[in-house]
Amino acid sequence: MAMNILLFSSIALSLAFLALAFEPSPLQDFCVADPTSSARVNGQACKSPASVVANDFSFSGLHIPGNTSNPNGSRVTPVTAAQLPGLNTLGISMARVDYAPWGINPPHTHPRATEILTVIEGSLQVGFVTSNPDNSLITKTLQKGDVFVFPVGLVHFQRNVGTGNAVAIAALSSQNPGVITIANAVFGSKPDISSDILAKAFQVDMTVVDWLQAKF
Repeated sequence: MAMNILLFSSIALSLAFLALAFEPSPLQDFCVADPTSSARVNGQACKSPASVVANDFSFSGLHIPGNTSNPNGSRVTPVTAAQLPGLNTLGISMARVDYAPWGINPPHTHPRATEILTVIEGSLQVGFVTSNPDNSLITKTLQKGDVFVFPVGLVHFQRNVGTGNAVAIAALSSQNPGVITIANAVFGSKPDISSDILAKAFQVDMTVVDWLQAKF
């Protein structure tokens, strides 16, 4: 009996902790990010409401095409709490993505957000890969006005398959979704991951790994 009570109490405490840790409802009107604060919280500390201004809730620039003159032929213009402080704690953000013809937004993940993407101009091949052990590729070609969802944490990509420039707007379910570009993370880590580890993981010669690491 005592063991059952102890088990029940442990479960209740665990559930209470989870409820506190994942409280979905804001407990105040807003929490505008204060980048000057040295406080360490899960997110950014709040500015004093008395110092909040309209510009804290505004961002200008998504009408400006991004510079796609880079090896990937794409450019992401993010609007997260770092660019729009009023997003802090609200659980949303967005981005504009520009693509040159055949440009790609390379395989990457958002560790803290699901992404929903809308094609504004052009044609995009999009896709994501399911988790182990299946690793199934879910892919589709989108046209202007089409929408596609990338589930949180899964590796996904986009590629412009049209002859002109393409533009998409992405919405994300976090004010700080994060991004892990797979190639950069694996081959461009600082310091480098040991060549023998990557050679074994990718089943290639270490010279191939060294060549790839030199590119990142």
